[in-house]
Formats: sequence, structure tokens, C-alpha cells
Amino acid sequence: MKIIAVVVTYNRLELLKRNISFLKQNKPLSAIVVVNNGSTDGTSEWLASQDSLTVVNQANVGGSGGFYTGIRKACELDADWIWCMDDDVFPRPDCLENLLRYADDKEVGMLAPRRLMEGKIYTNDFQGLDLTHPFASLYKGKLSKMQVDAPIEICGTAFEGPFIRREVVEKIGLPTKELFIFCDDTDYCIRTVQAGYKILYIPDALMDKEKFFSKDTWAERNKKKKWKRFYQVRNSAYLNHRYGKNWAVKYLRGFNGVIGYILIALFTCPFSDAYQWSDIAKFWKAYRDGVGERLGIIK
Repeated sequence: MKIIAVVVTYNRLELLKRNISFLKQNKPLSAIVVVNNGSTDGTSEWLASQDSLTVVNQANVGGSGGFYTGIRKACELDADWIWCMDDDVFPRPDCLENLLRYADDKEVGMLAPRRLMEGKIYTNDFQGLDLTHPFASLYKGKLSKMQVDAPIEICGTAFEGPFIRREVVEKIGLPTKELFIFCDDTDYCIRTVQAGYKILYIPDALMDKEKFFSKDTWAERNKKKKWKRFYQVRNSAYLNHRYGKNWAVKYLRGFNGVIGYILIALFTCPFSDAYQWSDIAKFWKAYRDGVGERLGIIK
């Protein structure tokens, strides 16, 4: 069995070094592919000195573009299983071993590890999707609200450790790179389940996730992260439009989401520089692009 890890990184060299050191403790790992999304912090130079890694340097095309490239490269290297992750998660030495215990089941297309942050369970995995009720959350059966002590079937996980069978890639294709960030992992999980494969959550397969601290004020945080909000609005609208079972989910659920951001911008513009009046039109365009399934870099 050929197992290839895919790590996507951008300007987090110290985290990447730590991630690689933990990955190398996992056996049996055949190779590590690192996709460098245009880092400018010395990552490129460090990767050039690492003979044990397969490195792909590219422009910053977001997490989705990174996993698109990395999974494609792993398939070119004849991987049987592809282990995907960002640079801010650190698999414990027996993580891969615990995932492999469930790899023989041909109905399983993806295995998801349990993530811990400061020793506490960190999860946005979920068991189901609500594709019919526009005022309900898209995600049903969130594991964050459950105690899970044994492997269970789920239908969604993050690109923070999923172990993907190559046959899944051959059947459903690569991640939707145009999403850039947010919802690319959910989209890929939906496609996996719709293709007839199971996704299993394995609580004994442990990864630690880095916690980021910020001393910024509300305005400072939102100003820095504002560009991400547009992707959240557009990609959420895209998911609901693409997979929703009725017009209300296809259009109204995404509308509910964008109105929240528009109201925040509307009421804070006079008192803060976190949002500008022009952002209101930009949020509306993000929603329209989502329901129109027009994807790409948001400008």
C-alpha cells in the first residue's frame, strides 16, 4: 500500500517544520508532498533544502487550489491512499496506524481523524446535511455536540487530516479549486458520499491543532479577515444552490447569511473602519456569484 501525505502551506514556516517532523513519525508513510502556495517567509528556501520531500511551488491559489494540486500530484505518484492536511495540524505518531485499521473496508472512501486543541476535542465534523429547510443550518448531527468514543459514519470533515482512498479521486475528481478557501472540504465530502462511499470518523486517530491568539480589537480582527468573509458568503451560497433540494434552500439560505454581514457592515461603517460602504455591494455580489455558481478569485 502506497500512502502519500499532502500538506498545503502558506507563510507558516515554523508550523510547517513541526508538521513535517510529526508526519515523519507516522508509519508506513511512503512520501510527503508539500504544496507551497507562494510563501514569502523563507518557506521556499527551506523546502529546497529538504531532499526527503516532494515539493510543488505555485502561486497562492488558496487551500482548495493547494489540495487540488497536491492530490493530483499524489495520484501521479501512484498513491493508494492520500492523507491531506494544512500545516497547522500535527498527527500523533500512531495516528496513521489507527486510521489504517479501517482501510480494508472497500465501502469506506475517507477516514477522518480526531483533532485536539490544547487537549480538548476540536471538531466541525457532522453526520448529515439539511438540504430542504432554508432557515435551518446546513449541517446536522454536529460532532461538537456529541460524545463519540467509537468510529462512526459522518458525511463531512475538514481538510485537516482526511485519509482519502485513491478510487474516490478517480471517481469524483479533484477538489473544486475555484472555491479558494472555505467549503471546499464540505463540497468534496458531499461528492464522496453522493458517489456511494462512506466517511468514517476515527476518534483514536489523534491530531493536535495549533491555536492562534490575537490581541487585536474587534475592528482590527474584522479588517484583517474581511476578505475571508466574502468567500464565506459566496461559497456557502454556492453549496446551498448546488446541492439544495428546493428553491428556498438554493436561494434563501444563502440570502439569510449575506444579510447578516450586510447589516454588520451597515451599522458599523459610521463608527469603525472595519467595513466600508463599498463592502455592502461586494457582499451582495459574493452572494449573487454563489447562487450563480460563478467561482474564482474575489476582487
